[in-house]
Amino acid sequence: MATVILLRHARSTANGSGVLAGRSPGVGLDERGQAQAAALVARLKDVPVSAVVSSPLQRCAETLAPLLADRSLEAVTEPDLSEVDYGAWTGKALKDLYDEPLWAVVQQHPSAAVFPEGEGLAGVQARAVAAVRAHDARISREHGPGAVWVLCSHGDVIKSVLADALGVHLDGFQRIVVDPCSISVVQYTQTRPFVLRSNDNGGDLSGVVPVAPPQEAPSSDATVGGATGA
Repeated sequence: MATVILLRHARSTANGSGVLAGRSPGVGLDERGQAQAAALVARLKDVPVSAVVSSPLQRCAETLAPLLADRSLEAVTEPDLSEVDYGAWTGKALKDLYDEPLWAVVQQHPSAAVFPEGEGLAGVQARAVAAVRAHDARISREHGPGAVWVLCSHGDVIKSVLADALGVHLDGFQRIVVDPCSISVVQYTQTRPFVLRSNDNGGDLSGVVPVAPPQEAPSSDATVGGATGA
């Protein structure tokens, strides 16, 4: 299977103001986020990107714009990678949500959390993981198992995908940190995923490019004693 770079969108105006944007329209990047998006071109310069898949929201499109222009690529829009539908919580300041009874559930037992007039986090994980695996299989068929592709989505969505890849119950996903414009990397194999990076904020990413011949599927076996760094 291919290797997927899970990219959280760069810092948005809502991030900067402490608002839970959810699926609100018109939420773009702030000045810092625009700089983060521009820097992605250099961060990924040694990574041959075969395809790009994105949430349909504006902040993801703006994050990807410099990279797409540099690589002459177009992103495939995937609704199942959209932000959580936070329902009645959408647009509220985070500080005003701390005292809500649901807040403790979201923190301690997220698999049971269903946002009022919105969706549940368990459903978010199910739709997101299914979408990631479907696109990974498609890109592997189209570009070979050595392909690397970029997926741009949102914090809770990416955390849920990483929890699945790590074999962590959704109730543990709040232990995972995914910063704005951070990169996490997962390589799916026949029997299990490998998490190659998590919340990377500026490191060398050339090491995530598979060293196996392009037509050779990655092994499902872990290296006994730990990776060799080859």
